[in-house]
Formats: sequence, structure tokens, C-alpha cells
Amino acid sequence: MSNQMNNDEILQALTDVLEARKSESPDTSYVASLYAKPDKMLEKIGEEAVETIIAAKNDDRDQIIYETADLWFHCMVMLARKGLSADDVLQELARRFGVSGHEEKASRKTEG
Repeated sequence: MSNQMNNDEILQALTDVLEARKSESPDTSYVASLYAKPDKMLEKIGEEAVETIIAAKNDDRDQIIYETADLWFHCMVMLARKGLSADDVLQELARRFGVSGHEEKASRKTEG
């Protein structure tokens, strides 16, 4: 196998690590420390979202990529804590594919 993982492999490897961290000590694992403090975990998502916005506003390509990776990571931690995964999100995106954004948003108003 090459040193480069494909996107599916990266997501699966990260999902596996996040699952494994559920049984780790918060003292030795950053992810476990986030699982132990859900409010802190959610704060990190907000912090990373703001940093991503700032990077985009500054039009800094490298920072956009870096901060988006941080944001995605922390969102995946939250998903894992809730018993969900990137696959669940990807399935929802697949469901929406080919549907107008306006139509999809309008359908949410009628469903709720």
C-alpha cells in the first residue's frame, strides 16, 4: 500500500480511531477529553467554524484547508460521540444530490 490513503480510507481510519478513543482516558487522549466534556467539544466546533470563516475572509488558501480540516475533525468527534459517522452525513448528501437547494430547504419546512 502506498503512503497515500484515499478519501474513503482516511474517513474509515479516522472513524476507527475516534471509536477506539471512547475507551481511552481523558488524561491521555485529546478525543477522549472531548467526549468527557460535551460542552467543550461543541465549543471547539464553534471555534473551528469561526477560524475557518476568518481564513476564508482573508482568502488564505492554506489556512482555509487547515482550519476546515480542524472543523471537519471536531465535527467527526461530535458525530462519533452521538453514535453517528461521516457515512451518515455522506448518505444525507447523496440523498440531496440532484435536488435544488431551494427545494431541499423548502421540504424541511413542510416535514417539521
